[in-house]
Amino acid sequence: MARTVNLSRKIEKRLPPELVSLIRMSATIAAGRNQALYLVGGVVRDLLLGKPNFDLDFAVEGDAISLAKELAAQTSGKLITHRRFNTAKLKLARWSLDFATARAETYERPGALPEVKPGSLEDDLFRRDFTVNAMAVRLFPEPYGRLIDLYGGFADLRNGLIRVLHEKSFIDDSTRIWRAMRYEQRLDFQIEPVTLRLLKRDVPMLDTISGDRIRHELELVLAEDLPEKILHRASVLKALSRAHPALKGDAWLKDKYGRARIMAQDPARNAVYWALLTYRLDRQELERVIAFLHLERKLAVILRDTNRSKTGLKLLSRKSASRSEIYSLMHGYSYAALLTHLVASDSVRARNAIDLYLEKLRFIRPALTGADLQKMGMPAGRQIQEALVTLRKARLDGKITSREEEEKRVRLLLKRAQIQAGKQASRTRSR
Repeated sequence: MARTVNLSRKIEKRLPPELVSLIRMSATIAAGRNQALYLVGGVVRDLLLGKPNFDLDFAVEGDAISLAKELAAQTSGKLITHRRFNTAKLKLARWSLDFATARAETYERPGALPEVKPGSLEDDLFRRDFTVNAMAVRLFPEPYGRLIDLYGGFADLRNGLIRVLHEKSFIDDSTRIWRAMRYEQRLDFQIEPVTLRLLKRDVPMLDTISGDRIRHELELVLAEDLPEKILHRASVLKALSRAHPALKGDAWLKDKYGRARIMAQDPARNAVYWALLTYRLDRQELERVIAFLHLERKLAVILRDTNRSKTGLKLLSRKSASRSEIYSLMHGYSYAALLTHLVASDSVRARNAIDLYLEKLRFIRPALTGADLQKMGMPAGRQIQEALVTLRKARLDGKITSREEEEKRVRLLLKRAQIQAGKQASRTRSR
């Protein structure tokens, strides 16, 4: 039944005119070279589902790089090639297109990157992760737009099933375990029963792949609309605990991620998601996660800040604090870390204090600068730094409200310093 489906009208209707034109140009180039060309992967799935997807992947039974070079010359696009895999990415002002020579893959061992060799479209589709991603649309030869479905993806799409193509799929590449859960939750599908049995059997195979590849899968999860659904599924299927046994995708995380979508805007939201995922780890556990996943330095700083600032959060939860005390407890930590506490804390008092700091207190500073204090006679160095801290504290607590009052306080500090110096000199002479 699926073999009679033609998607040419869906391509014209659902894709932007610029992309339709690029598809037509690619098909014309393929015809001139007498090379079979297909649209493959997720865009085919989403055309059938009626979902937007403008990431175009092409499979070429021939030389994909040469075809892409010809298209690049006609469009003035930037071309990036990878000879090892016979792939090319064409970057245009608004779009990017991926071309790959149809290929077969073999895996030397579980978790290894595949060895590739040129193959047929059938080989190329069989190497893919799930049947719903193993369909193609013929662009050349004719008929243009015809659906190629060799492995039952069309039926699985209609029945809402995520199914692997063979029983060694998760052994060959266990990142597919994460992808299965991601597609299942994003599309509101179910993992097909035999595939689910294989997934449960092969969850330990996640230990065969690097932390970098696990991190990439987690990054894709956190980019989803509702990442907590996938993390919950990953917890139930014991995949999340392979990254660290203490990580949980439970009701607490679901509630906090819901709050994060209200309170945190992009790009801070992604860092908050990471910080919430690791929020309940102790310091040693957090360091193991950072090391295993090879998290980038900027994100690692945010996660460590979140962990270290928990002590201040507990203090704010227990007692009322002055504005300067709030500043002292919060100052020096990253914005995303404090935003995470604002999302995560169940203490109204603590949330109010953090909100006050983020919205107002962190911007308060003395009118006078270090240069101003030097002009008033204060020697450079530690004394100026201490004076600026004193002025900021007074500003925060409303004890000083103008530049004139700051100058008055500085003159008082200078006078006290002179008196103290005089006493010290007197003690020295008496010895």
